[in-house]
Order: sequence, then structure tokens, then C-alpha cells
Amino acid sequence: MDYAKNILETIGNTPLVKLNKLTAELPCLVLSKYETFNPGNSVKDRMALQMIEDAEADGRLKPGGTIIEGTSGNTGMGLALAAIIKGYKCIFVMADKQSKEKVDILKAVGAEVVVCPTAVEPDDPRSYYSVSKRLGEETPNSWYVNQYDNPSNAKAHYKSTGPEIWKQTEGKITHFVVGVGTGGTISGVGKYLKEQNPDVKVWGIDTYGSVFKKYHETGVFDENEIYPYVTEGIGEDILPKNVDFSIIDGFTKVTDKDACVYTQLLAKEEGMFLGNSAGAAVKGLLQLKDHFKKDDVVVVLFHDHGSRYVGKMFNDDWMREKGYIE
Repeated sequence: MDYAKNILETIGNTPLVKLNKLTAELPCLVLSKYETFNPGNSVKDRMALQMIEDAEADGRLKPGGTIIEGTSGNTGMGLALAAIIKGYKCIFVMADKQSKEKVDILKAVGAEVVVCPTAVEPDDPRSYYSVSKRLGEETPNSWYVNQYDNPSNAKAHYKSTGPEIWKQTEGKITHFVVGVGTGGTISGVGKYLKEQNPDVKVWGIDTYGSVFKKYHETGVFDENEIYPYVTEGIGEDILPKNVDFSIIDGFTKVTDKDACVYTQLLAKEEGMFLGNSAGAAVKGLLQLKDHFKKDDVVVVLFHDHGSRYVGKMFNDDWMREKGYIE
């Protein structure tokens, strides 16, 4: 009989799905790495499990311990699923810009959730970086994950996501395009693909209000680039250690409005009910049009599921309030 021994064994081996209508103007084949097929409905399941297993192996995470992390929702879900199976408690710290659905989903899988203000500096004691770090120091028998600087994040994608894409495209991939937040996905996948073929181009999708694009192009961390933005899960106001800028060939920035509009279009035109960063990724692809040729095989990674954004991009009243639709 063919079955998984527990839910964690279903992580990975997600399909590649061709995009048709939204990418009709591009000359190349565009394939999406469809990560919502993971049990927690996001790419983050992969690195959550890897980070836990590595922490167990070297003794940072002990039996009956508490896992503490700052998350925009998806890493929390992956950690929570692994914690249920392995017998840990979870405390997750989130910024108040994240959708209510994400908070509710984490509570549904037994996690405690602490919500912090978005519009504060990263080193402000109220920020979700600071609060998660402090809880990690104060809570007995706890482990603070720190997905931004934890090398197991990129390692997970080097070991699983990258090899899957290479195998599924039979080594024909020419471009990998993905939204960048913690940097684990782009760095792990990008490193693996470039080791197989140094000519593979790796492009990051960034958002306005984030420091990545300018830092990559100039080496300058410009605080004037930083301001609050709506797009969830990509962009940063810090430089995570997991972002390996040497692997990335370039960034393109996508507006909040375009990210939201294209998230709706993915559902309506392609039947792909996906999260906010997928809309940003598709618009980014279209902005990169001049980089693609007829025989290219472009793989874009879609991070998470639309169910987490029902009260936002999939709510026309919210979209009108923001001025994104008439």
C-alpha cells in the first residue's frame, strides 16, 4: 500500500504547471513551481522541516521545547505542522499588516500568536524581529528559529526545490524567477541550478518599500528606500544572511497595486488561486519580457495559497478602498 506515515512525508515533489493566458505576450515557455501542493499550502513547509531537523540534530531544540519565530504566516504554518507531529509548542510573532486569515490559521493548528506593529524600525523593541528575539531569550526550553539568518532555510531549497526543478525541466531551465523575502528560496534554488548550468539566470521579485534591488545594484543599504507596503511575504527592511546576492542576476520591483491586481487575474484567467506574492511574480515576469527568447524555459515559483488573502486581494471592497480597482 502506498501511503505517507505522517503529514510531513507529503512535503515536496510539487508539480510544474504551465502558464497560458497571462504570459501570452512572452516568447518563451513559462512554468510555475506550484508550491501550494505542500501540506501547509506553501513553499515554507520545506525549510520549516529542515530547520527543525537540523536544530534537533545539534541540540538547539530539545524534547518538549517551544519553537519561537517571527513570521508573515507561512513559515509559522510549516513549523506548526512539524511541531504537532514531533511534540513541540509554538509561539509566533507577526506584524499587524498580515492578513487576519494568517493569524486565524496559525491558531487553528494550535500555535500562540503575538501581533506587533508594522510601522516601526526593525530594532524598535516593539518590532516583530525584536519581540520574537526577546521571547526566545525569556522562554524556558525554547528555540528561536530566525529564518532570516538560519542557513538551514537555503539548504532546504538547495536539497529539494532546486533538484526537483532541474529534473522536471530535464535540465532545460534557462531562467528562475521568484519573490525574495528571507532569501532562502532564491539562494538555495539559484545555487543548485547554477552549479548544474552556470548560464541559468536567477531573477528576484522585489517590492517598492524594500531595500533589495538598490542594494544589489549599488551595494548601498539605503534607508530612504524603506517605507510600509501592502505586498506580503516579499521585500525586506533588513538584509537577511540567507540572501546570497552573488547568485542573483537582477531584481525587478512590482507595485502593491500590480501585485494585487495580478493575484486576482491568476485566479480568474489561469484558475490558480494563489497568494499575493504570486501576483507580484507574474507582473515581474512581464516586466522582464526583453530578457526572454523563443526557446527559453522560465520557471517562476508560486509561494502560497489564496485562502490566506480572502479578506484582502480577493475582496473587492478592500481593493476599492486601496484604489486598486474602480
